Amino acid sequence: MIKFTIILLYLFSIFLISIVFKKFNEDSKEIVRKIIHIGIGPLIPIAQFLKIDQNSALIFTGIVSLTVLINYTYKIFPTIEDVERKSYGTFFYCLSLFILISLFWNKDPYALITGFFIMTFGDGLAGLLGKSFNSKNWVFFKQKKSLFGTMTMFLTSLIVVCLIGYAQQNSFNLNYFTIAFFATLLEQFSVLGIDNLIVPISSALFFNFFITN
Repeated sequence: MIKFTIILLYLFSIFLISIVFKKFNEDSKEIVRKIIHIGIGPLIPIAQFLKIDQNSALIFTGIVSLTVLINYTYKIFPTIEDVERKSYGTFFYCLSLFILISLFWNKDPYALITGFFIMTFGDGLAGLLGKSFNSKNWVFFKQKKSLFGTMTMFLTSLIVVCLIGYAQQNSFNLNYFTIAFFATLLEQFSVLGIDNLIVPISSALFFNFFITN
């Protein structure tokens, strides 16, 4: 019970920060979502540190995923989906976490954290900084992408893979660049927020294949 209280308190603090930020920055809806997107990143290592078992993690993530689905219709938590474009990114975010926990919670937690961190920090910072700075941009599947955002995605993904890969192996591997490259490439496919599903799962699978095995 204490373990899940800690998890819930952490989640509550992230939502509280986003609500306070929105109160003073009403025109920054995208930033509010990114605060939640990035802030949830440390949740997995915290849960691993607390030694929460796989089944409990799956049940918790499943409940959150169901809540997000209901929220699309009833807007119980409007802050989460308060954006102009049509996107199911939040649901894909939760679904990808559910799948990652199913595949790697016990088998390869390093791969799980890598996939989740690339999504939370890499994709999150790419979207945030890409919109904040002017750079060459293009449209891919009706989604606007920028050079600055894409470079942010690659560099953040590379840092994540290098840090976690080194923590696991105490050595560096050229495949770190391969994982970061494919994560960046897949992030281009962001129509309806599908990148929140394909990026973390693919990154975790690549890490497991190229680094762990």
